[in-house]
Amino acid sequence: MSSHGAPIPMTSRACGALTGTAQVPGDKSISHRSLILGAMCVGETTITGLLEGQDVLDTARAMRAFGAEVTDHGGGSWSVYGVGVGGFAEPDQVIDCGNSGTGVRLIMGCMATSPISATFTGDASLNGRPMARVTDPLALFGTQAVGRSGGRLPMTIVGAAEPVPVRYVVPVPSAQVKSAVLLAGLNAPGKTVVIEAEATRDHTERMLAGFGAEITTEITDEGRVITLTGQPELKAQHIDVPRDPSSAAFPVCAALIVPGSDVLVPNIGLNPTRAGLFTTLREMGADLTYENEREEGGEPVADLRARFSPDLKGIEVPAERAASMIDEYPVLSVVAAFASGKTHMPGVKELRVKESDRIDAMKVGLEANGITVEDGPDWWTVTGLGHGNVPGGATCASHLDHRIAMSFLVLGMATQKPVSVDDGGPIATSFPIFEPLMGGLGAAISRSNA
Repeated sequence: MSSHGAPIPMTSRACGALTGTAQVPGDKSISHRSLILGAMCVGETTITGLLEGQDVLDTARAMRAFGAEVTDHGGGSWSVYGVGVGGFAEPDQVIDCGNSGTGVRLIMGCMATSPISATFTGDASLNGRPMARVTDPLALFGTQAVGRSGGRLPMTIVGAAEPVPVRYVVPVPSAQVKSAVLLAGLNAPGKTVVIEAEATRDHTERMLAGFGAEITTEITDEGRVITLTGQPELKAQHIDVPRDPSSAAFPVCAALIVPGSDVLVPNIGLNPTRAGLFTTLREMGADLTYENEREEGGEPVADLRARFSPDLKGIEVPAERAASMIDEYPVLSVVAAFASGKTHMPGVKELRVKESDRIDAMKVGLEANGITVEDGPDWWTVTGLGHGNVPGGATCASHLDHRIAMSFLVLGMATQKPVSVDDGGPIATSFPIFEPLMGGLGAAISRSNA
C-alpha cells in the first residue's frame, strides 16, 4: 500500500521527445529545515516556495504539535511564529511523520534537549527504518529513547532536563544524523561539536548561521569539524526555497534517454554537497549545461538544460561523491542502463537503509526489465545496453519508496515495452506534481486503476 492510502499502480511507456520547462517543487531538505528552525525562533519566519509534499506537511503538523503557529497562506507561501530555542510544548498526541526519515530524525533532534516527551510513529516503511543512528548520539546529551526492538518506531523520546554539550564523530556519512545532533545542541549550554570524515549536505549549517546561530566549520585532519555555541536566540527570517535538485533529477535524466528531448529546469539549487549527480552525468557524456548561474540566499543556483544524449558511457563513480548524490543513485542506475558499458557505484551502503533497500529494489526491477546488475554490501554495478536496447515490459515493486517508483517510471519512457510500478502513491511524499509535470513535457504515464 502507499503511505497514505490504497495502492496506485502506474505505467510508463515510450513517448515522443520531452520538451519544455520543468518547474520542479521546492527543495525538500530546505523546506523541512525552514519549518523547524522557524519554530525555534522568536518572531515570525516567512517562507516562499515551500515544497508541499506529504513529508514536509507532516513536519509542519509536528511543529504545530510542539506549540509553533504554522500557517499555510497558499501557493507555497507559509509563515511560522516560533516559540524560541527550548520553548517547545509537550505534544498532546503521537507525532506521525508518515514516510519521512529526514523529518522524524530532525524533529527528534530539535526536541531532544527540552524537558518534554514525545512519541513518534510513521508508515510501514518508516517504522522499519533504524533510529539508533540518531538516538545513540542524542543519548550523549542526556536524552532517553524507548522504542521497538532494533531501535524502530513507534518510539518515545524523553528530552534531557539538564542537557550537556557533546563532541560527536559521525560514524557514517549522514546529513540527518549530523543535523539532529546540531539541532539538539541548540538548547545545550556550551559548545557542541560534530565531526564528519566525509562532507554531507550542509543546509543545516548554512541555515543555522542565517538564523543567527554562532556556528563555525573548519577542515582538519579529522575531517569537517562543526562547532555550535548553544542557547542562542534565533532570529526570524524570510526563506525563499530553491528548487529541489533531487526532484530535478527525474526530468533531467528522462530528457537524457528520450530521443529528441530538450528540457529546461530553472532555479535549481547547486549546493556542492548536493550536485554530485549532475557532475556524474556530465562525466558519462550527458548534454547537460548550467545557465544563468547565480547565488540566492547563500545557496548557488542555476537553470539546468538537459538534451537527449545517445552516446552515454558507463563510468566509475567516485566513492567519495556518494554523500552528495545518495538519493539520486536509483535514477542514475536507470541512465546507466542506457549507457554503453558498466557503471560502477561504490561507497553506497547508506542506500541499504533508506525508505527501502534501494540497491536491492533497483537491482530486482532492472533485472526484470532486461538489465544485468551486480551488487555487494557497499557497491553495485549496472551493465548498460546502449540507447534503444533496453527491453522493459516488467512490473516493479516500489517498496513504499517515492524515488524507486519515479525511477522506474523514467525507465519506461525509453524502453521497448512499457514499465509499470505496483504503487506510485508514495511519489506524493516528495514530488506531488510529478505526473502532471512529466505529462506536460510529453511523457506517457497512466494510472492503471484510473
